[in-house]
Amino acid sequence: MFARHYFMYLKYYTLLFVVLCINLCGAQTGVTMYDDEKLLKHIKTLSSDEFEGRKTGEKGNKKGQNYIIEQFKSLDVQPFFDGNYQQGFSFERGGKIYKGVNILGLVRGSEFPEKYIVVSAHHDHLGIINGRIFNGADDDASGIAALFSFAEHLKKSPPRHSVILAAFDAEELDLEGSRFFVEQFKNKDVVLNMNMDMISRSAKGELYMVGSRYNDKLRAIVSKFENPTASKLLIGHDGTDEKQDWTYASDHAPFHGAKIPFLYFGNEDHKDYHGPNDDFEFITPDFYKNSVTMILSIFKLI
Repeated sequence: MFARHYFMYLKYYTLLFVVLCINLCGAQTGVTMYDDEKLLKHIKTLSSDEFEGRKTGEKGNKKGQNYIIEQFKSLDVQPFFDGNYQQGFSFERGGKIYKGVNILGLVRGSEFPEKYIVVSAHHDHLGIINGRIFNGADDDASGIAALFSFAEHLKKSPPRHSVILAAFDAEELDLEGSRFFVEQFKNKDVVLNMNMDMISRSAKGELYMVGSRYNDKLRAIVSKFENPTASKLLIGHDGTDEKQDWTYASDHAPFHGAKIPFLYFGNEDHKDYHGPNDDFEFITPDFYKNSVTMILSIFKLI
């Protein structure tokens, strides 16, 4: 009797151990969509004084471009152009000629390689003003670092549509980089823009999404979203409430103007918006990680 019970319990606990092992191993490998520690490392680096506020046309901006290209290469993101990630453009503002550079990477789609989803953020910020560096951690090193998380995820889970990872320049100078991109590629089959601008700082844990009101298909997709995080994803700031309307607030605006569907993700303004204290030390890291997870979860529904 003892022997039979002994072997019965041995088989039971062996099976239980195997099941637990599978679950624990699964929780530690392949389940997360990206490396959240790398995400924080990237935003900290891009918003450091070393990049001098990343103002369009200046040394720190060029340094930021090089950093983005290095990360794209390390993540097997191909250049959108033949051997070249850079899309140069120029424009005049206040009597001065600026030269901007968009950085464009490509991940080829498995089912619809000729249809493109543009996932975007802007790599420029305000530079140095009166001797103080405006580092732009939330605005918008947060979006650029999230592009790398997208690249990580796409490397493990190839997309159905081709994805252009777009780091636009000159957003702070009236959206010049995204406007140039849309003008150049308006005849391409771009089915969606997902734009991220200021997604790392919210005391209330609230990320807003704008754009679904303009497109029935997006509205249906968004309705299926099940939030895997403790933060909130809210639809608003889109002209349907009493809040500031963000429909034309960032690089998604030229896409909207060209009648290309868009989803914009951003947190509300904070006291350091466009100020010298928009630094890494003031972001809310857990909210930031949750923001990227929520945005990737929406992307997976497309």
